[in-house]
Amino acid sequence: MLAADHRLRDSEAFRRTVRSGRRAGGAALVVHVFSRPEAEAGSVARLGLVVSKAVGNAVTRNRVKRRLRHVVRPHLAALPASSDLVVRAQPAAAGLTSAELDAELARCLERAGRATVSRTGS
Repeated sequence: MLAADHRLRDSEAFRRTVRSGRRAGGAALVVHVFSRPEAEAGSVARLGLVVSKAVGNAVTRNRVKRRLRHVVRPHLAALPASSDLVVRAQPAAAGLTSAELDAELARCLERAGRATVSRTGS
């Protein structure tokens, strides 16, 4: 379980992150990263998970969410404090182990970060 201050809890924050954030995807995950301009000094990076019924039944979806919360925790600590992160699981995520999910998440986060560098550099 993530601490309350590390979770995205309102639909407006989810919507803003998905619509305005940097997006990178893979076969099993899609990540959206948004940097909050209004973040106060003591803020922390926040996470939201989206695991739809397309991923599987309730047992499968909950297993995927538990695994994602576990593998996101170290990556969340590495993000800037003003970041919001939404991780959307694709149906392929149900068949992956925690290690495979971690590798996929790291790859997607790296792509989202690289997209920012290339956009600002041009």
